[in-house]
Amino acid sequence: MDTSESPPPANSASSDPVDLASANPHSLHRAIQARRSEYVRRRRIRVKVGTWNVAACTGTDKDLARWFVDGEGLDSTNKAAAANADHNNIGLYVLGLQEINTLTAPAQYLPNLPWGYSFKDTVVEEKWKAALEAALPKGYKFVAEERLAGLLLLVYASPEVHPLVGNVSTTTVSAGAVGGYIGNKGAVCCRILLGEVTSLLFVNCHLASGVEKSYIAHRIWQVQQIQTYARFEPITVGGVEEDERGKIGDEDFAFWFGDLNSRLDHLPGDEIRRLLTLHVRGEYDPSKKDLRSEDSLEGSGVVVQDSSDGKNDKTEDQPVVKKGGETVDEEADDDSINHLPDPDEFPLDPSDDPASLQTTIDSLLPHDQLRRLMKTREVFQDGWREGPITFLPSYKYDVGSVYLFDSSEKRRPPSWCDRILYRTRKQREDFEKKTKEDEERRKRDEEMKAQGMEQAGEDEDVLFSYDPDNDGEDQPSSVGKGYDEYEEGDDLDQKSGEESGDNLHLDLYTSHQRITASDHKPISSIFTMDYDAVDSELKAKVHAEVARELDRVENEGRPVITIVVEHQTSQTQRKSTPDQVEIDFGDLRFRKREICSMTLANTGGAPATFSFVEKPETDISSDSESVEWLATTFVQPEAAGGAESSTLDKEVTLEPGETVLAIVEACVHDIGQIRRLNEGKASLDEVLILRVQEGRDHFVPVRAAWSPTSIGRSVDELVRVSEGGIRAFGKSLAEKKGRLCTIPSTTSPCVNAPRELLALTQAIDKLTDRVLADEQMLEDCEVPAAPGWPFDESTWQFTDKETRNSWVADIVDALDQGINILDVFSPETPSAERFEAVAEVFLLFLRSLSGGIVTRSHWEAIEKMGIPALVQGVTASESTNEADKGTILDLLQDSPHYNISFLFVTTSLARTVAELAPVTKKDLEALKNEQNANASRGGGFGAFRKSIGFRRGTADVAAANAVIALSKRRAKETKYAEIFGPVVCRGSSIEKDKDRKTMEDRQKALVELFIRKRGD
Repeated sequence: MDTSESPPPANSASSDPVDLASANPHSLHRAIQARRSEYVRRRRIRVKVGTWNVAACTGTDKDLARWFVDGEGLDSTNKAAAANADHNNIGLYVLGLQEINTLTAPAQYLPNLPWGYSFKDTVVEEKWKAALEAALPKGYKFVAEERLAGLLLLVYASPEVHPLVGNVSTTTVSAGAVGGYIGNKGAVCCRILLGEVTSLLFVNCHLASGVEKSYIAHRIWQVQQIQTYARFEPITVGGVEEDERGKIGDEDFAFWFGDLNSRLDHLPGDEIRRLLTLHVRGEYDPSKKDLRSEDSLEGSGVVVQDSSDGKNDKTEDQPVVKKGGETVDEEADDDSINHLPDPDEFPLDPSDDPASLQTTIDSLLPHDQLRRLMKTREVFQDGWREGPITFLPSYKYDVGSVYLFDSSEKRRPPSWCDRILYRTRKQREDFEKKTKEDEERRKRDEEMKAQGMEQAGEDEDVLFSYDPDNDGEDQPSSVGKGYDEYEEGDDLDQKSGEESGDNLHLDLYTSHQRITASDHKPISSIFTMDYDAVDSELKAKVHAEVARELDRVENEGRPVITIVVEHQTSQTQRKSTPDQVEIDFGDLRFRKREICSMTLANTGGAPATFSFVEKPETDISSDSESVEWLATTFVQPEAAGGAESSTLDKEVTLEPGETVLAIVEACVHDIGQIRRLNEGKASLDEVLILRVQEGRDHFVPVRAAWSPTSIGRSVDELVRVSEGGIRAFGKSLAEKKGRLCTIPSTTSPCVNAPRELLALTQAIDKLTDRVLADEQMLEDCEVPAAPGWPFDESTWQFTDKETRNSWVADIVDALDQGINILDVFSPETPSAERFEAVAEVFLLFLRSLSGGIVTRSHWEAIEKMGIPALVQGVTASESTNEADKGTILDLLQDSPHYNISFLFVTTSLARTVAELAPVTKKDLEALKNEQNANASRGGGFGAFRKSIGFRRGTADVAAANAVIALSKRRAKETKYAEIFGPVVCRGSSIEKDKDRKTMEDRQKALVELFIRKRGD
């Protein structure tokens, strides 16, 4: 095989120039394709195609090496061509077989059924593969195989060609009976890509048999079916896949072969058989040898008639001299040496010898159905060609015989059933071009005739008119091959590649007459093909150049954003390089805001529009770890202090040279996330994505270390924390066992109730006294009268949210460090504002307690007991209330830490209520006296209230004041109980609103029962 390379021809395929400025994901591939002339080189390969209908005969595989690889068993009519054909140096071997097995079971020829072909006879395939591999020269490698019922296609490549083969795709098309549903007829196809550029198609078919006209139409239909339904996988080159599947007609070179079952029309079979038999016996022309002899098979070429009359024969006494390598007559004069030889001295061409076998073959071919259909453009009209047929019909012979045609009862006429057709892209395009021109000419003629310009139309393209009567007899003749009706016009016998302007040359087209194992004779062709292939080194060079150019163009035309970390809090650490920016917030505490600012500059030459990619929303209740703890905003550089007016939209556009600040804020506030962080089930690692439209994304890693906190833990955990706060405890525990997560239950309790709860209740007690003292001493200081103050958020007077959040974070931080929580406030902070902040943390702490103080199990036990104060509400009877309280405390006694914690909370709340809504002993006495007087008058409580409202005596005023004080007390108790009931208690998950309301009312009654002061 000739693998030499040369520059591509001037007409080699190339793509249109690529606009690098509008690059897309395929732009690199397209740009490389546009420069393919720089890395595509012309190579040469020899392809051998063989086809054989083995008729399911045994032993046919034994002959494979002899005819297909070694080229033996040729008919003497082809020996001249065979002598010049080189059967070595083949780059691709393509073998098509028909009837490799006898089709008996339906599943063997019904491949389109779900159960069809399920027991594919791989034994037969493997037999032929093994036979071919054993016959091929050493080193040839498998490329493809495809089978449909009795059809088999095998492709093998030489060691030099195999690395160039890619995008192998095979398919089958059934075209048998029942509208093509049965697979006993049809085709197996293979498409390969050679050298990343040149596509080759191989089609092995078996068409319907029969001589009648109906069979001809059926064969035409079968060819159309194969052309319509054969589909191949999209070609992928350089990681880019074509959009559509391949089809017949897309290829550069195509080879269609197999048992096309073409017969001879309108000729008596017995006469054909007799005539051909005379030839092979040497009886048609006595001067010819008997073609059946071995000598004839080993002779030196086509048998021709010697027409020499002997006049120029030399005698022994005629001296011969050699001049310039030529033998001449010494007596001849000088002029005679320059005379041309007598044409009679040359042997006749077989086609010009009336007595030759080739002349007989030429006389039969006009009746060949395939050639006629190709001439009339009924099938294989679009550029398909066939080499000159110089061999005997390939069908039908008696098995085991060389020249013995069918001697059975049917005595089938000989015919060229087995054929090899081929086509190049240029031939197909030439046909399409000619068809288009003919159609345009036809339309133009019709238009002219419609306009009465028939004569003008006829003369328009004629330079000279021809009149046989006046212009003599020197006219075109169709005589030459003996069949006028099929002469010239469409040349089916393809010329050489150089003559036709194509890159495919037919070297050999022959039959192997001496192969006798089947009733068909094998047919083979050898082609020399010049094809385009990629030079990998040159392509790599072009690839690198195009990539650099694309990168340069894209960088010049695309937006470019540069990120620089400008400002961070003391906790954060900057970790950045020119190519990457990284933010580390260090230790992050509960609700502690940490801020980092980054300058984003448009350093490119085009406007840049960008935004941070928002994370998809997640269901926090489903224990998802994806909880937002980062927030990003864009602000103007001069307003980086945080003014609302400086905040920009989520999407910002910068002109070249402009800058903007990106503020990254870290803050953990979600209780569910805090619990996961405490348990080590979550981490503070995130990646911010800055998406630049039509530019590259920037990825900014952000991380922080979680500081242990008491928020989100359980009572059981917190009672095990030693003095100094959970942070110091966690550090000590981490030194021993690693990172602090859940506090182990093996640690002994240090206190009876969480220190944090004690610190908060003590602070509330102190602040209660302080606000009351400030009210008495300061004129502008007044304790809010709202029943829910300071625990009801709607009653808070200090509304600076940012400052409040800072105070809350500082108070929790103080709890975690075990220091006085009131020290976090500045001395000038009003006591009422301090009280509201501590109250908020108190509720937050209780709400975050895992399991609460009255746990779910406690609550379910309390519900079962049916305590009257919870079912009917808190009564005025002190004895009843005390009994109910005792019952509840007895139940909580089994969990002492929870019991004590509950008392801490309720006692603190009761004291706060008593201090902020006081009812003095004088008030109680006045109420008691008025009640006694009202009772003596026979009035109820309503009359008692009414009597107070209408009487204005000293005793009456005291009683009225007492009622007002007691009403304030009751209102505050009720509101506190409403706020703290669901915070302290954890009930069951209830879906119905009515049941949930009942449970909340009972939780409220439980807290109210314990915060109501005795004697009120």
